[in-house]
Order: sequence, then C-alpha cells, then structure tokens
Amino acid sequence: MALTPLVYWAQRHEDIYLRVELTDVQNIDVHVDENVLHFSAQGHGAKGQNEYKFSLEFLLPVKPQVSYKSTQRQVNIIVHKIQRGWWERLTVQERKPVFLAPDFDRWLDESDAEMEIREKEEKKNRLKASRQKEEGFVSLKTVFLIVYNLVQFLGFSWIFVNMTVRLFIIGIDSLYDTFHTISDVMFFCQILASVEVLNAAFGVVKTGVIPTLIQVVGRNFILFIIFGSLEEMHHKPVVFFVFYLWSAIEIFRYPFYMLGCFNTEWKTLTWLRYTVWMPLYPLGVLAEALAVIQSIPIFDESKLFSIPLTKVIGTSVSFSYFLYIYLVLMFLGLFINFRHLYKQRKRRFRTKKRKAN
Repeated sequence: MALTPLVYWAQRHEDIYLRVELTDVQNIDVHVDENVLHFSAQGHGAKGQNEYKFSLEFLLPVKPQVSYKSTQRQVNIIVHKIQRGWWERLTVQERKPVFLAPDFDRWLDESDAEMEIREKEEKKNRLKASRQKEEGFVSLKTVFLIVYNLVQFLGFSWIFVNMTVRLFIIGIDSLYDTFHTISDVMFFCQILASVEVLNAAFGVVKTGVIPTLIQVVGRNFILFIIFGSLEEMHHKPVVFFVFYLWSAIEIFRYPFYMLGCFNTEWKTLTWLRYTVWMPLYPLGVLAEALAVIQSIPIFDESKLFSIPLTKVIGTSVSFSYFLYIYLVLMFLGLFINFRHLYKQRKRRFRTKKRKAN
C-alpha cells in the first residue's frame, strides 16, 4: 500500500514551491491533471523504503507544465500559477492535509515577496546599466585600438616601403642617409608606441607589462640616445638595418591586432605575425647591439652623458660603462621576450589545432 510523504510548501506571486521529504528517490512521476497535482515515487521516507504518493487540488488554476529536481535528500517541485497573485491557502479544501506544512526555509508573506521582487528588479536594472556602460566602454576601447593600430601600421609601412624603394633606386648609398630621411616618422611611431605600455598596465589589452616595457624602452633608448643624440651615428649603415628590421616586424603585427578588434582572422597574416619575428627579432637585437658598440668610442671621446665625480675620484665616469651593462641587459631582455613570444605562438597554434579537431 502506498504511503504519503511529508510535503512542505511556499509560494511567490507566480509560482508554488513544494519540497517532498524523500531520499534515494526512483521512478518519479509528477504531473498536473485538471488542476490536481499527482505525485508518486519509490524512496526512503518517514516510513522507510516504500512507494509514496499524494495528490493536491490547488486553490486556483495552475499551468499543466511542472518542473522538478531530485536530490539525495528531497524532491523539489515548481508549479506555475496561471494568474499572478497571492493565494490565501494552497488547496481548495480549507482544512490542510495532515502531510502538508509550510516550508519555513522559503516562506515569505506577501509584503516580503513583493520586496523580494523589487530587489530582483533593482538588481536586474543595475546589471543592465552596468552592462550598457561596459558595452559603451568596450566600443570606445575598440575604436581607440583600431585607430592606434591603423596609425602604427601606416607609419611602419611607410618606413618599410620607403627604405625598400630607396635601396632599389639608390643602392648602397641609401644606407648612409637613412636617419635623415626616415627618423622623423620613426620618432613619431616609437613615441606613440609608449601607449602600449599603458594599455598593458591598465588592462586595455591582455598582454604582459614587462615584455612590452622591455621592447618599448629598449627601442626608444636606441633611437633617442644612441642615434638621436650622436650626430656621428646618423650616417652609419647600422641605422638602416635597425629601422628596417623594426618595421619588417611591425607591418605584420599591427594589422593582425587591428583585425582582432573586428573579431576577424586572416590565417596567412596570423601565421606571419607569429612566425616572422623568430628570425627578425634576434637580428634586430644584434643590430641594436652593434649600434651600441659603435657608439661607445664616440661617447668616450665626447664625454656626453658622463657623470662628473671629480671631487670623489678625481675624474668622471664615462657613459660607456653604462652601455656595457646595457648590452648585457639587452640580451637578457632578448631571452625574456623571445620566451614570451614563443609561448604566445605555441598557445595560439595549439588552440587553433584543438578547434580544428
């Protein structure tokens, strides 16, 4: 003979919540027929392991669709009211069934339930406002990144094309006047590149601050201190190789980032962005190191940036000592950035391979 389980109930303006005290439940059958909820299941209740059943005729009409979820300790049932409102009781009969009791874990009176609805609506409105604000920020950020990457791409493309054309037309002689013909645009692009450090620091883009800082500071040191401050370096061929290698990397990097702002990918460009740096980046660092080495005698002779310590040691400390330290740090930076870029490449193509599979 089927037994009746303990059933606890609570309500909101739109739903009825029932909690059936049964454990290890099997063969659950829950349905609404002519506004009567029918429940039957095998489980362990107050009278041990048995078949348990009950029926409830609701006070007001409910929808026939019923949802339920069984856990190890109970069965939770949700019944939806046809008309939104607050019921004075659960069943048609005024005297409640002996197996039915209020669920005080979920119980609210009508005013508390209305307050709960208002709180949910306020939370929903706050989330909506926050999402709209975030979307507005994302749109502004996207426009900023598109413009930034486009400007940098155009700048480095002009440098690369200009140097290539001059090399074909003028030949070897173009190596000696690179600084005078290209430096203005390179100064502009490298000053603008300082924004990348801020982007990484403030989370505008998801990239490491340290690798970005190493690259930007390293390049600007070579450009402004080694090339910019020494007129004797302006006519050296090493300027051509440094500028050419820098621009050869960037003409693939910036359009890749720009397409990323549109959630678009060109496979060939992706491969080039994550591959061409492997030979070009070390070659660029070698060209920068050669420029530093060539500048050391000039700094020694001109005493430029030397630190006067006449009263302490009777002489000045040449800037060249700092350059020797910088050479060591430069190759340390090469190792850090190469490792970072290699991890990026490995992660990128591993993800693409997984998606393909």
